[in-house]
Amino acid sequence: MKKNNPEAADKITFKNLRRLYFFALLTIAVTIIASQILVQYNLNQQLSDSKIINISGKQRMLSQKIVKEILILHYVSDKPSQKQISHLKNVLSLWKTTQNSLENGSDSLAFPKEKSETLSTLYSAINPIFNSITEATDLFLLNLEQKNNLAENQKLVQIILKNEDAFLSKMNEIVSQYDLEAHEKVTKQRQIEYWIFAFTLFVLLLEFFFIFRPTNKKIENLISKLLSSEKKALKLAYDTEIISEIKENSVKELKSLNHAMENTLLYCRIAPDGSIIHVGEKFAKLLNYTKFSSNKKFSEILTIDEKDQLNIDRIIFEKQRSGWQGELKIINKEHHTIWLDLSMVPVMIKKGELELLIVCFNITERKKAQREVERLNLENSTEKINQQKIISSKIVENQEKEQNRIAKEIHDGIGQMLTGLKFSLESINLDDKEKSAQKIEYLKKLSLDIIKGVRTATFNLMPPELSDHGIVSSLAKLALELSKLTGKEILFYNKTDFDQRLDSLIEINIYRLAQEAINNAIKYAESSHIIVQLSHSQTLLSIIIDDNGKGFDIYAADKKRNSESGMGLLFMKERIQYINGRVFIKSIPGEGTRITFNIPI
Repeated sequence: MKKNNPEAADKITFKNLRRLYFFALLTIAVTIIASQILVQYNLNQQLSDSKIINISGKQRMLSQKIVKEILILHYVSDKPSQKQISHLKNVLSLWKTTQNSLENGSDSLAFPKEKSETLSTLYSAINPIFNSITEATDLFLLNLEQKNNLAENQKLVQIILKNEDAFLSKMNEIVSQYDLEAHEKVTKQRQIEYWIFAFTLFVLLLEFFFIFRPTNKKIENLISKLLSSEKKALKLAYDTEIISEIKENSVKELKSLNHAMENTLLYCRIAPDGSIIHVGEKFAKLLNYTKFSSNKKFSEILTIDEKDQLNIDRIIFEKQRSGWQGELKIINKEHHTIWLDLSMVPVMIKKGELELLIVCFNITERKKAQREVERLNLENSTEKINQQKIISSKIVENQEKEQNRIAKEIHDGIGQMLTGLKFSLESINLDDKEKSAQKIEYLKKLSLDIIKGVRTATFNLMPPELSDHGIVSSLAKLALELSKLTGKEILFYNKTDFDQRLDSLIEINIYRLAQEAINNAIKYAESSHIIVQLSHSQTLLSIIIDDNGKGFDIYAADKKRNSESGMGLLFMKERIQYINGRVFIKSIPGEGTRITFNIPI
């Protein structure tokens, strides 16, 4: 028998072991290579997935950016610049291109054309919303460029805002679906790796105690760290994107706010000692402030008047903690007076560090308007006083004329007739009965004329019908008597059978108004027919005087306040206002005049 050769056995064993090791290493190598190919393939897919998730998330940001730019163009910018419109167009174009690449795939972006059924359904649902926003935005931009149908932009903005929330909601679902599918791929890859790892472990069990045992724990720890790092990296990338988006939006909002304050408000920041920290552009233009004036105090750039400067410095010193609001009158470098409505607000920047925010409004034009109103009120008051003086003097003058007329009527008419009556009575000779009878008949007729003259004079002063029977009877009597005295046809009609009694003051004023209107028609209009009509409702009494006279120009008569006709119209307006009524005058030269008095009852 051959003895076993230990060395040969060892060699065989070693050779076998080497073969085994070689086979094991080869198996491990093949397994590793296969697993690496599969891992690299899955990693490439995951890289594409992370890019798709990133781009999908940016689509939400781009849609919000489009809405924000549209709101700024529509509500903030008075005259949108071409630069703003071009910027919005570029953002819109990028949004459209990216959405198309996400939905239909893109070779340049390495986006797959094939999608899961869930993603296809979500893209089908979001398409109408996306199209509504893009179409409304394109039409909005077209209206801005053509400056046409700007009112329609309000509706377009509402359409965009209405669809924006729906788009964000649907896009969130798409991003969540991408994230879910990416997670499923990672889970599947992990499962494959575990299978490969188990197979490799089965092979390595033969060498576990010789080769892999010392390094097994390290490898497991390394794999665990790699997986943990991957999760942390994904979370860090997502958080970084959100922080970047928030930061970008905040910077834009701050820039917009700063631009609005610089160009719309009169504001500045000063230190508690009155030194200038910053002056807004609009305020700087108003005060002609330049960088060369930066070493001056706020009061020195605000006004050139030293007293006003001291007053402003005093206000800053006394009110720097509590704040102050009031109106200031300043004089600028061009010696122009400017009124400012100024508010001083203390702002604590840091602990122990105080600034004063000055916000002003230019109220110079308002002050000028107030002074103009005061001047006009003073002129109106003066004019009214002068007008009242003229009216009073005319009233006194008319009263004197009326008294003289009455005195003349009594002296020339009634007085002479009474004198004749006296002489006739004294000349009666009772012995001559025939002549006495003739004289007595004459005296009877003379007595009737005297009675008629007395009645006419007293009628013009105050008709007894007015106090006894009211306005209707007195107007009828007035028309009848004046018709007899003047020979003109003056007719009175009570169209609604008005029979109420009014306050005596109202009745006498109505009577004087009608008397004045009829006398004007007789004296100035040279009319032959005059019609007085009275009608009423539950709340209004209306008196209309029509004549067929020569008429007149109402506007010319209003301007001639010193003439008799002009003063007559003015007296009527003053008297009708005294009883809370209104007068309407319509006159056509050559055709006649209509005067209407409306009095509340």
